[in-house]
Amino acid sequence: MNIAVYCASAMGINPIYAEKSRELGQWMASEGYDLVYGGSKLGLMGVLARELIEAKRQTIGVMPHFLADNEITQEGLTELLYVDTMHERKQKMIDLADVFIAMPGGPGTLEEISEVVSWSRIGQHDKPCIFYNVNGYYDLLAQFFDQMVTEGFLFASDREALLFSDSLIEIQAFITNYTPPTKRVYDK
Repeated sequence: MNIAVYCASAMGINPIYAEKSRELGQWMASEGYDLVYGGSKLGLMGVLARELIEAKRQTIGVMPHFLADNEITQEGLTELLYVDTMHERKQKMIDLADVFIAMPGGPGTLEEISEVVSWSRIGQHDKPCIFYNVNGYYDLLAQFFDQMVTEGFLFASDREALLFSDSLIEIQAFITNYTPPTKRVYDK
């Protein structure tokens, strides 16, 4: 099973983020999961990738040419796929992945996981979307999704199809027992 992990090319200021990135990589390797990610050796991306490379798991990086000029690609990847645009990168990662996990990160991480959440709601994929809520990083976002339900902009069933958790045991159970939300149908 391929897990696409969206995470930062920065380390963040709290060492817990790198620690939990290593733990995620070790957990993925122990469960027999492979990695699809952005291809960089920088920040949390590199920490995670190196754990899976060291464990001899498949590690697939997807990087736009223009980022390859600015970021240092991770050595030892099973495969590094170059694309022309961020749109192509996101589509390739969606196509290759069976599960999506967002580590703490910046606007790019948020944008990527938001897109897969949105696509799930309209039936473009039926794969689990998970926010690895290290250090309570995504607490406010989870509250915002709850507010979307309260205000009538998100179905409760769609909210229930998302996991915000800092527990790898809970993440594993969510993946194992995942039931995709029903494709959204609009009233005419």
